Amino acid sequence: MRSYFLNKLSQEDRVLLTKRPAINLEKILNLVKPLLNSIKAEGLKAALEYAKQFDGFSNEEVLVTKKEFDKAEKNLDIKIKSAIITAFNNIEKFHIKQFPIKYETETMTGISCSREFRAIENVGLYIPGGSAILPSTMLMLGVPAKIAGNSRVIACSPSKNNKINLPLLFAARLCGIEEFYKLGGAQAVGLMAYGDKKVLKVNKIFGPGNQYVTAAKLLVSIDPDGCSIDMPAGPSEVLVIADSSANPSFVAADLLSQAEHGIDSHVVLITSTLEIANNIELEIVNQLEQLPRKSIASKALENSFVLITEDIRQAIEFSNQYAPEHLIINTKEPERYVRDIINAGSVFLGQYSPESAGDYASGTNHSLPTYGYAKTYGGVSVETFMKSITFQKLSREGLENISGAVETLAEVEGLQAHKNAVQIRLK
Repeated sequence: MRSYFLNKLSQEDRVLLTKRPAINLEKILNLVKPLLNSIKAEGLKAALEYAKQFDGFSNEEVLVTKKEFDKAEKNLDIKIKSAIITAFNNIEKFHIKQFPIKYETETMTGISCSREFRAIENVGLYIPGGSAILPSTMLMLGVPAKIAGNSRVIACSPSKNNKINLPLLFAARLCGIEEFYKLGGAQAVGLMAYGDKKVLKVNKIFGPGNQYVTAAKLLVSIDPDGCSIDMPAGPSEVLVIADSSANPSFVAADLLSQAEHGIDSHVVLITSTLEIANNIELEIVNQLEQLPRKSIASKALENSFVLITEDIRQAIEFSNQYAPEHLIINTKEPERYVRDIINAGSVFLGQYSPESAGDYASGTNHSLPTYGYAKTYGGVSVETFMKSITFQKLSREGLENISGAVETLAEVEGLQAHKNAVQIRLK
């Protein structure tokens, strides 16, 4: 990992450090556009051709059968089942508190306004499955969808040897998902967004993915024939702020836990002295040797960096500028900095709060904004699977009370029919 001293960097250099090295958006968008156009025109047929080309899919049956779901539930190791159920329960406990509540208020005498929430009818969940299969992501998306009450929830994930792995199917069944397609990558996003005669399109797509998945989500979200998306969420990233109280082995493990996701992952360490940074880097070298995904993590570390700041406050300031997907504050009394955190997807406080806990089973969601989008997006929640509708009811007295304001503003805007709609009722 490269090292920098914040005080020696110009403002321009600081901004450059916040850029994620994995992104070449224009190039990726141009590669993905033709694929999406093909799927838009030919639907499932085109999606299957891309699945064969990119994932080696060789089966015409793309929909997971009930028999496959049953097999997963029957044959899955009891220890894995128990872990998935524990995670499911904790995620459900946390997310059920997010269910939005209707409210109503009388803005003037005779004018009642209210706001209610409705589940989005058709939603699609994208579960990554490139170098790692992620049943945890199935839970992170499936549980809030279950709580929201979406009438149709489908899932897509790339298959290995034409099969979806057992833990993923078991997690899907726990979430009540029966419509599961063995498709991954941008082709899965395209099929969910545009649909065809066999696969009904969805209204909104959820879930993280690589650069191609992220590009596909962005493109379908600006296409009137496409659909909405949860957020731009791509390669994983973590920023760790550590002081002299931090255990170097803990910090190294946290950095490596994100680096092993993929070669385009990004990890950042911020600390106040070069000595602390060196101790942590020594631990990274030691732990890296023991990792099965050593080559992947090593490449991710090549694009990552260490930043030396004067103090924790300066570290928090840079973190807010970087806007990390995951932020770990491994310092004395980390709670004292909570109010200063403005931009982050999910925050982990103290030495015994590894990012892994949030990834799997603490209860918070791990489908989070990356690329700095934490400046404007929050993570997936129950509300993300819903939409609000406002209602109003005016009595005659209420309309009389507001008529002067409405008629005057209609005149200001030159919209006579708006004014007439009030006057005709009061004549």
